[in-house]
Amino acid sequence: MSWSARREGWNPQSEDARDDGDVDYSRVIHSAAFRRLQGKTQILNLGDSDFYRTRLTHSLEVAQISGGIARQLAKSFPDHPAATLLPDRGTIHSIGCTHDFGHPPFGHGGEIALNYCMREAGGFEGNGQTLRILGRLEHFSANTGANLTRRTMLGVLKYPVAFSAVNNPSITPALLDGPTTLKILDGKACKPPKCYHDSEQDIVDWVLAPLSIEDREAFQSFLPQPGKHGRSVHKSLDCSIMDAADDIAYGVHDLEDAIALNLVTREGFATAVQDRCPTFLDALKEKYPGESANNVFSHMLDGLFGSAASRKRFIGRLVHHFLTAVEYVELEQFAEPLLRYRVQVRDGQRQFLDVLQNFVVREVITSPAVQHLEFKGQGMVIAVFEAMQADPIRLLPRDELERFEATGGDLRIICDYVAAMTDTHLLKTYERLFSPRMGSVFDRL
Repeated sequence: MSWSARREGWNPQSEDARDDGDVDYSRVIHSAAFRRLQGKTQILNLGDSDFYRTRLTHSLEVAQISGGIARQLAKSFPDHPAATLLPDRGTIHSIGCTHDFGHPPFGHGGEIALNYCMREAGGFEGNGQTLRILGRLEHFSANTGANLTRRTMLGVLKYPVAFSAVNNPSITPALLDGPTTLKILDGKACKPPKCYHDSEQDIVDWVLAPLSIEDREAFQSFLPQPGKHGRSVHKSLDCSIMDAADDIAYGVHDLEDAIALNLVTREGFATAVQDRCPTFLDALKEKYPGESANNVFSHMLDGLFGSAASRKRFIGRLVHHFLTAVEYVELEQFAEPLLRYRVQVRDGQRQFLDVLQNFVVREVITSPAVQHLEFKGQGMVIAVFEAMQADPIRLLPRDELERFEATGGDLRIICDYVAAMTDTHLLKTYERLFSPRMGSVFDRL
């Protein structure tokens, strides 16, 4: 029942100097799923620029910030009861690097498309697919995927509730009414609940085996939401560290990309954050009193929207501002320490971070320029999936067909194949299947 246990027996070589976290981290870094992140969209379409972040660079940043948070907590709260529980660097880096493994091509647009394709076969959710990849699909063991430690898997389990439990049956993935010649997804209806797939119930049972019945029931509780899917409410200490790091990377580094690529304006940003960043402005005045004579807000804008060097300096200050504001929270209903303690960004800094995240969503992610690409990506994901589903013997690669037939035609196998594709792999597969030009058996996918 140890948190360092693995589902499948494994003994290191006698000369191996690594600890459990190091072993997990090596398996993560050398996994196929990690390499594929370099070809998956973070926000902007791959190929538009060589500057901005992909899922791979984002994941590396989340891992680094996660490690920084753990170190900062140890320094800031050395006498806290949770101080002895903090994860080692290998474990927290493993969790940070894997947190987006399950996201399909074309980001959340691809996730919505696959949930539509799987609407009668258990649904699809990116975080649930991450658990499936690590616990079943990777090839570091015979039958247990990457065969990571129980603690690392607990940290990966961001939403510890099953699809069938939190799925609102009144919300059915469907196409929009209206268009007569185009099939267009109803985005709201196709958005999946945050969950793990029911097909991974055995993995979750193993991960949560050390918990008491009371702790497990509380940990897997969720809040019903009228007109929406249910929402899980708990995560482990390690997962909360990664989650805070993810929010920081998302709010700050995606903002950096947007500014560098001129996707947002100084005026628009100033309007969005005016009077909503007092904690950061106070920190700038205290730490750098000689930099701004009178108007520290204008000085911040000059830094972010000035030269590449000044922007990087202020981006670093923002990350530091949020990272050092992470604090412990105690939930007394849990007996297990890894559930009893978690972390959060302190309220004042959290409000500013929310402003940054919402600004990126409003000005970049939901902009027509980005949504056009997401719309196109959704259509290609559905087309490739349905083609494979319609004639798997003819179209599925041989190794995928073997898995498909071995499971009696489980659509989850086709879903695994499409979800694993990089953006380019999906695009080339679509072109090979549907482009009018003559293709060749020598075209590399």
